[in-house]
Formats: sequence, structure tokens, C-alpha cells
Amino acid sequence: MKITDIRIQHVERELDPPFDAAWDPVPRTSFGATLVFVETDEGLTGIGSGDTMAGFDAHAHHFIGEDPLRMVRHVETIESINFHAGRYWPVEVALWDIVGQVCGQPVATLFGGDVDRLPVYASCGELKSPQARAESAVALRDEGFRAMKIRIDPRAAADGVAAVRAVRDAVGHDLDLMVDLNQAWRPPGDTTRSIDVVTARRIAEQLRELDVLWLEEPLHGNDHKGLQDLRRTTGVRIAGGEMAQTFADSLALLEADAYDVYQNDVVLAAGMHRARQLAELARLRNRAFTPHTWSNGIGLLANLHVAAGVGAAPYLEYPYDPPAWTPERRDFMLAEPLRIDADGCLPVPRTPGLGAVLDPGLR
Repeated sequence: MKITDIRIQHVERELDPPFDAAWDPVPRTSFGATLVFVETDEGLTGIGSGDTMAGFDAHAHHFIGEDPLRMVRHVETIESINFHAGRYWPVEVALWDIVGQVCGQPVATLFGGDVDRLPVYASCGELKSPQARAESAVALRDEGFRAMKIRIDPRAAADGVAAVRAVRDAVGHDLDLMVDLNQAWRPPGDTTRSIDVVTARRIAEQLRELDVLWLEEPLHGNDHKGLQDLRRTTGVRIAGGEMAQTFADSLALLEADAYDVYQNDVVLAAGMHRARQLAELARLRNRAFTPHTWSNGIGLLANLHVAAGVGAAPYLEYPYDPPAWTPERRDFMLAEPLRIDADGCLPVPRTPGLGAVLDPGLR
């Protein structure tokens, strides 16, 4: 079997009302997704998505004519291209989709098949008042979620901590709570510096009293010593690594023992093959792996397959903050949005490959 073509399709959905993500400089009025189709001479097509794939056309020839099952070769090729260009991990996702179809198995089975579903946490994206966030937490609990993540602006930490306290008062310990400061990286053109270790420590100490499960991205991702200090002195689990640019960067974080929870997104930061390696190394050191999943429904599926294959714990991220961020908006390219089951878990599709069924109107 040979790869005959790699097609890229950009799709977009208007957002009305806009989505005011905590990490975006301005509210989103549209949401775009880039679909990647890897086609073969035997009629199998793999689907991937994640980053924009800008500039990939100049590098597609490195894959055309190759056997799609030579995964190590393809991963190393993508890494060599990523050094000079963008993050092209959606190609690997599409290739794994083909491998699953050839084997007649879900990709999660090929990655170890540890579980067939994972409990998820509702990953909220907007900054909200204490009352509004508490009301949303009650609604999430009633929908079946077991945990939620709350965004805090560290430069208005008092408001954020108040929101976490209001949630804890509203739901008690019915929900595990995580907090994200979004300090590890910046959007293009944003030169705002991360808060320092002292500020992060003060926030962490307040959150410790509210029994948060972990504190995410409290410092810049390159501040290994600062992250070590927070882990050592606060008694709060520290999470991050979602956008680590290379596998070497991830290994450096692991060697520095920077995090309790490693969150490399398989479509944005690590790729599926490397994420599995990182997950296994982290678990050998009694650290957790649970990937970031804020791309779209296909990216969520790719992360689900790897996480279920290796047995990620304790939760999988499920981007959800209604009414501004819903499965219908996140998964608009799919025929049906990905939804949790009655136990607050996201099931692994049982079909061979990734299990991504596109909206018929997109192809």
C-alpha cells in the first residue's frame, strides 16, 4: 500500500454569540478547523486535524509514495519538518487512522487498549464571576461530570480564587476542581510575561485550601526551576506541557521533574507515537499523563485514543463551557458531536481507526 495524496481542507463556523476564551486577546467570532486527508492506492483514507497545517504543501512530497504503515519513519519525518515549519502532527493522526482500518481495530487498541472509556473533566474556557461560575458548576454536576477546570487571570487572582471558592461552596466535593493560569505560552504577538514564582506560590497556597486537584501552567513552560519550586513548596500538584514544541523539550521537563501531570496534546505538541512514549515514562516515575484537547472534535478523538490506550489518569480534558462553548461548536465538522455517557465518561469509538465520521456536507 502506498500514500497517493495528502489533501487539506479548511472549514469554518461563525460564532454568534462570540466565545471569549480566557487566553485569547479578543473574543472569537468564528472557529476554524483544518482537515487532513491521507489517501492510499488501496482506497483507504485517514483523517486528521489539529493545527492550521500552513505551509505543508511544500513538504507533502516526503510522504507521497511511501507505505503509510511505516509509522516511525513518518514520525521522524514530521519532526524534521517541524524544525523548519509548522506543527504537522495531524498527518500522523490520519496515518494512525489508516493503520487502525488496516488492522480492523480502534487506534486505542493499538496503543495498548487499557480502557474503552475515560472519565472526563469539563474544561471551562471563559472567565466568569463567582456567582456565574458556581451556577455553571452545579449544572455540570447535574449533567454527570465528575470534575471541572476553572480559568483564573493571575493578574486578577482575587477574583479567580473567589470563583473557585464559590464553586466549592456550591458543589462541595461532588466535583474535583482544577485551575488553569495559562502562563506557559502566549498567542502570536502577545509579549506579556508570565507571573513570577512568588506570585504563583501565593495563588497556589490559596487554592490548596480549596483542595484543587491540580494547578495548571502557573509559570512559563521553560521555567523548570520555578516549577520545581512550586511542586516542592506548595503541596499542590502542578500540570503543564500541553504545547511543548519537541519531544526533547518534553523529556527535559520530565528529567527536571517539573510537573505532576503531563498534558502534551497529541495533535499540537507531541504526536501520538511520542505522547505514548512520554506517558509510559511519566507513569514509570509515578507521574500522571492526561492530554490537553483544545482543538476540535477530531483532535479530541486523537487524544482520547492515545489516553485510553495508555490508561491516562485521572481524567481526560473535555472542552465544554456552555453556552459559549458546546459540543456542537467544538465538533461542527463531525456528523455527531462527541458526548459523555451517563457516568461522565467519554467512550472510545468501536469502529476501526479513529472513528471520526465527518458531516456529509464537508466532503
